[in-house]
Amino acid sequence: MQKLAVLLTCFNRKEKTVAALTALNVAFKNSTENWQMSIYLTDDGSTDGTSEAVSEHFPEAIILKGNGSLYWAGGMRNSWGEAVKGGYDAYLLLNDDTNVYPELLDKAVKTHGFCLANFGKGGIYVGTTVDSETKKVTYGGSIFKNRFLAKLSRVSPKDHPVSCQLGNANIMWVSNNVVDEIGILSTGYVHGMADYDYTLKAGKKNIPCLIMPGIVGECINDHKDPYLKFFKLNLKERFKMLHHPIGFDFVSQAHHMRKHFPLRYPLFVLVGYVKVLFPKIYYHLLYKRRKSA
Repeated sequence: MQKLAVLLTCFNRKEKTVAALTALNVAFKNSTENWQMSIYLTDDGSTDGTSEAVSEHFPEAIILKGNGSLYWAGGMRNSWGEAVKGGYDAYLLLNDDTNVYPELLDKAVKTHGFCLANFGKGGIYVGTTVDSETKKVTYGGSIFKNRFLAKLSRVSPKDHPVSCQLGNANIMWVSNNVVDEIGILSTGYVHGMADYDYTLKAGKKNIPCLIMPGIVGECINDHKDPYLKFFKLNLKERFKMLHHPIGFDFVSQAHHMRKHFPLRYPLFVLVGYVKVLFPKIYYHLLYKRRKSA
């Protein structure tokens, strides 16, 4: 029997968190493989009864408590750090607003078999998600269009596993040999970018990063354009938004740039402060051009 650890973090999304675990449970029961599944959920200070609801519906879940300052990257590190003590065969990183499809586990197993046959070792397997209403792809794997400019192109899933260079951890399967070699999510990331860092770190060690066949779940991309309100903020508020983990998350972004794109790092920092001091100039001269590229 294979042992699988499912890793999540949450904050005040009770209904979505329960729905995500419910969909996962369906996939678990639908799997043709014999899995022993353990759930590790870090509740980063929810006040809406998320922990209680999860305990009611999934009493076997291991719920870890945060203090409200972990955010996504910190919460996932907390869950993973506890899970590695259990010696699992694989780890499934799952966003608490993602509903997986019933065939997820079987597609992960198929990808793992492909990886072993073609690369001789396990790897990282990224799941592609779509918006539940529009059915447009929202998250998945990407490759670089321009590495210096850090421009990405989303890779469309096929009916067989395909390679990628970076992956979103909305659905991300990690083989235990990967953890043995590169560990868990890196420190230095507060909210975002830790999943991109993990796949890039794996690539530098020649660890395969593959996209699972087809679409394996649903997740809405609800990240609104920050500039819709940025212009209306005063200077102090703009600096706060620049550094806030669910604003521009400058700490995580800068750490990622310095680590993986050191030549571009000074320009990134400069542009970060230009957008705060001269938001309209940045928007019209740089941001709109980058969005349309």
